[in-house]
Amino acid sequence: MEENIKGHIDRLLNYMKDEAYKPLTVQELESAFGIEDSSTFKDFVKALVVMEEKGLVVRTRSDRYGLPEKMNLVRGRLSAHPKGFAFVITEEQGMDDVFIPPNETNNAMNGDTVLVRVSSDSSGQRREGTVVRILERGVSQIVGTYTESKHFGFVIPDDKKFASDIFIPKAAAMGAVEGHKVVVTLTSYPEGRKSAEGEVIAVLGHKNDPGVDILSVIHKHGLPMEFPGEVLKQANEAPDEIDESEISNRRDLREEVIVTIDGADAKDLDDAVQVTRLENGNYKLGVHIADVTYYVTEDSPIDREAEDRATSVYLVDRVIPMIPHRLSNGICSLNPKVDRLTLSCNMEISPDGQVVDHEIYQSVIKTTERMTYFDVNRILVDQDEETRTRYESLVPMFEMMEELAAILRKKRMDRGAIDFDFKESKVLVDEEGHPTDVVLRERSVAEKLIEEFMLAANETVAEHFHWLDVPFIYRIHEDPKEDKLRKFFDFITNFGYLVRGSANGVHPRALQEIIEEVQGKPEEMVVSTVML
Repeated sequence: MEENIKGHIDRLLNYMKDEAYKPLTVQELESAFGIEDSSTFKDFVKALVVMEEKGLVVRTRSDRYGLPEKMNLVRGRLSAHPKGFAFVITEEQGMDDVFIPPNETNNAMNGDTVLVRVSSDSSGQRREGTVVRILERGVSQIVGTYTESKHFGFVIPDDKKFASDIFIPKAAAMGAVEGHKVVVTLTSYPEGRKSAEGEVIAVLGHKNDPGVDILSVIHKHGLPMEFPGEVLKQANEAPDEIDESEISNRRDLREEVIVTIDGADAKDLDDAVQVTRLENGNYKLGVHIADVTYYVTEDSPIDREAEDRATSVYLVDRVIPMIPHRLSNGICSLNPKVDRLTLSCNMEISPDGQVVDHEIYQSVIKTTERMTYFDVNRILVDQDEETRTRYESLVPMFEMMEELAAILRKKRMDRGAIDFDFKESKVLVDEEGHPTDVVLRERSVAEKLIEEFMLAANETVAEHFHWLDVPFIYRIHEDPKEDKLRKFFDFITNFGYLVRGSANGVHPRALQEIIEEVQGKPEEMVVSTVML
């Protein structure tokens, strides 16, 4: 049944996209599609109902169906502003956002999927519109601060994009008092002058209590704090050591000098590297990635949970991992001096940065040392004698790594790569979660050499599978839009910078030169951000 409806939807959309199509009634569409039996007709009508509910088609006052874009309507997601106005981010590729004045949102909230009637599309002006229908609510729970009154309460949302307070009946406050951070489930949405209404489902603590701010962020984004029982069961069944019988199926690299280089506070060490010099003068770069798929099989509970989570989340005082800590920090972490299963990519690289040969294979490694960015920078940048003595046997390899990374970086820059060297901040907290300091996160030689090695491995693997001509997922960056480039060129002229070439034919090298020109100047951050 659902397949039939989906098929009707696809055919209807294709039919209506035809330039010659004019809005038709159900009966006219039925005739056009040659539908005769009652069962097919029921599915056909259901398909139209689903399409209308989702905003894929619009039904006119004369009960005719057509595509929104052909009726000056736009479907998209509403992004609200604290001052009351909003923008609708359209789903059509290449189409600009639509500005919604404060009095034209019609009770739509941030994140809602809406249908907008475009009222202005003048040349040189941002398109304006009015929300005519809310197709789907984007938010069902909100985190905020509870404010108590005699007979009821209000919750002031943490997210300023929700400009209105949420009314809470006294019986639905769950014991919350003035100043409590709470999680609210919306029981009704704004209508006319009536505010949204909700019920408190969790009290996180007082807004000034240590750690409550982090809990608020977790709940605001709906991040899962616990793993389901079946996921933990599978994780607990994972071994603490690798299966000896698996070693014979892999290339044994346990006697080779291989290191991890990560932040001092990293627990999940998922990549390791090595560099040697070959007799022909070329470099051999080895990048070894933890073979998680050996332990997390396809469609297993952990695999499904990881797919749902999509990523690990790094907060100020904790990590919410994609897979249970027993795996991510245990058997799947390339901890020092223990056997671990890996996927390896060996690259032979010429002195001018060309990858002239490569191998990709399953392996088993035993990392020689767990290095930190700090210590590698002490060796290479500070030339610190104590640190160099401590890692004396590894210093020559680190110096070779620095040498190779510089070669790889130069090659990337020569082909027009753009390096946005943004300064990142790191918040330091005490044991109770109180912030104690904000420091700049260093991005020195050690960080950059790991970046270069990972880029080299990723490009090598991508090219390997390209030539195999098999289905593969590639990470790419689309060419920038011509109109956005033109606006950027106009913007940087205010600082006295000019770009050679036109917006429709600019070479990446020209943009790279702008980044180089602004380096170290007051406008560096704003120019880099606008370019990005």
